[in-house]
Amino acid sequence: MSFFWRQCQYVAHRYLVVRGLNNYYLSCCVNTLLQTLNATWELADILEKWEDAGLGAVGENVPFQLKRVLKAMRENCPQPAPHKDFLHCLDRNCIRLQTQHDADEVFLSILDLMQRQMDDRALALEIQSLYKISVETQLQCLECNAVQTQNSHLLSLPLHIREDQNSLEDCMNSFFQQQELKGINCCLCAQCETRTPSRQGVKVRSLPRILCIQLKRFRNYHGRTLKLDCKVSFPETFDFSEIHKEAFSTDFTQNDCRYTLYAVVVHSGTATFGHYTAYVRHKVTNCWHYADDSHVSQSSWEGVQKTYEGGYSGTAYMLMYRRDGEQQDLSG
Repeated sequence: MSFFWRQCQYVAHRYLVVRGLNNYYLSCCVNTLLQTLNATWELADILEKWEDAGLGAVGENVPFQLKRVLKAMRENCPQPAPHKDFLHCLDRNCIRLQTQHDADEVFLSILDLMQRQMDDRALALEIQSLYKISVETQLQCLECNAVQTQNSHLLSLPLHIREDQNSLEDCMNSFFQQQELKGINCCLCAQCETRTPSRQGVKVRSLPRILCIQLKRFRNYHGRTLKLDCKVSFPETFDFSEIHKEAFSTDFTQNDCRYTLYAVVVHSGTATFGHYTAYVRHKVTNCWHYADDSHVSQSSWEGVQKTYEGGYSGTAYMLMYRRDGEQQDLSG
């Protein structure tokens, strides 16, 4: 047994690592997201600053219930953390119990509900900024070369995957590659005053502290949703600026674009009958743990790599990266 692994075990014992969550009415999707949100310690820190004063129906307020459950997950207790109130709160906000959910959709819904239900606008925007990827969409007319630009933002980066083998770098290059729009996809050019062939591309204006990536494994084939279990490899650390040299807009000014993986949402099974689990890094030890509802065990980077492609352990569906330099002191 290596010294590093023994140190992980020692510190994990001192701080009692990651609390599990009971599966309550098909709650594995939400359980898994709670593990990733708990590993996003920046989110809990912002919620702790929120005084949640003047709330009406707290049983329907998602950020209030999320703050409670994240606090419970950090308590030094061996039993699964209580989270039924949070699940029922989501149910009242149309994220239903006893229903199979898509993890990325639920994740974005939770972020949206926090924006709408927090009574402190500054803190709500601070939460949004954690995940906010500011982008510029450029549309160039191929007839007159006029360029239209539109600024917007994403809270997760949706990456298309091929049906054979992929790497994260391949998927990102494909996302930022310019596409030609012709035929029925022609767009209206204000200068030509008619629909013309065009070239469309996306460029990054700013990167967030927390970079959430969705690997789009679910496809619609003739009205049926199927899952792709093909291989998608991804690194433990990477530099965004080296992935795609032309992915940045002219007003991009950030210097450090290096990211480190700290959570992975894993899906096993089929599109219609599946199960979610998570790999998360512990805040203090920096060691990997595997959370399958109420069962939590120590793992490793080698364990995370098993989720590259289909198998007994499932496939990676969402990746959570933290920008380097944002990590707190892990010495304890």
